[in-house]
Amino acid sequence: MNAMNCHRWIKHLPLLLGLGVLSACQEKDAGPFNDSTPPTVITQSLSLSDGYQRPLEFSGTIRAANTTGVGFELAGKLSGLYADSGDRVRKGQQLAALDTSLLKAEQQELQAALSQNSADLSLAQSTLKRSLELKKQGYVSSQQLDELEGRLGSLEGARERLKASLYANTLKLEKSRLLAPFDGSIGSRSFNLGEVVPLGQPVFVLVEDKAAQAHVGVPADIAKSLTQGQLMDLRVGREHYRAVLAGINPSIDPVTRTVGLRLSLPSDAGVLNGEIAYLHYQQQVNTPGYWVPVSALTDGLRGLWNLYVVEPRGENEFVVERRDVEILFTDRDRAYLIGALNAGDQIVTQGLHKLVVGEHVQPMTALATR
Repeated sequence: MNAMNCHRWIKHLPLLLGLGVLSACQEKDAGPFNDSTPPTVITQSLSLSDGYQRPLEFSGTIRAANTTGVGFELAGKLSGLYADSGDRVRKGQQLAALDTSLLKAEQQELQAALSQNSADLSLAQSTLKRSLELKKQGYVSSQQLDELEGRLGSLEGARERLKASLYANTLKLEKSRLLAPFDGSIGSRSFNLGEVVPLGQPVFVLVEDKAAQAHVGVPADIAKSLTQGQLMDLRVGREHYRAVLAGINPSIDPVTRTVGLRLSLPSDAGVLNGEIAYLHYQQQVNTPGYWVPVSALTDGLRGLWNLYVVEPRGENEFVVERRDVEILFTDRDRAYLIGALNAGDQIVTQGLHKLVVGEHVQPMTALATR
């Protein structure tokens, strides 16, 4: 070593000594990082289920048991209104009336004609009686008797016709009073006083007070699984009711392609005619699969999801494997799925981001999701 090189070596000696000391420290501290103890992971044992229940919801409307347009059977001028929109009425209560002036005049005319007929009939009967006595003495011919009997029969026929006309007049007078056919509330009124009401035109819409019903359409396969009389969960607004399935339509609606259900609500249900009702139904899906916590899932390829499964590789040695799965249903914090799994497999439920496929781990079993 010449003098120049020796001078340079001496000049850098402190730096070389420092690097040597640092290298020695690093080698000394590297021991803990090379620890061969595998990390502990939380696992859960898979249990095979026969299927799951999928909650479904269908919408419909609330309808009163009877919503009827109430009107007169006769045409006429409206002379009285005794109820209006929103009023509660009882069965048989008078709601409106027509002008009956012409009907009363007709009634008086019929009664007068009936009185005249009664007088004529009485006279004809007396005349016939006397003629029968005179015939015995030979003063009345058979033809005269026949004429008197014919007259009497004609008067009796006229009396029956007058009675029938008077009865029809009485019915018209009765039907000029509009009565409530059942207990309920007036939904709307269509005419005012003095207006002429056409024949059969509803004056009021009457909504019955009986328990309301919900009309809901469901798919045909669900309708086939239902039975009349079973209880079902129905929601109207924020209120839930146990409704009775009162009827199932035997045909499919050609527009909605659904089967109509009619459900009876409890008598104290506080619902309004026309409200939206929601039918909640739990559909049983008989597909074998597994329930797992959502935290055990990670994104996969081609729309699939992955689970990490801990597989044994000898005595007290376990390795992480990835399995492709397909999610069929999710329920809050758990998922129902199928895939390359077997009952009893140990899946990792937490800390997936810290693991890699093929890594050695130490499993710690947790309670299974039910």
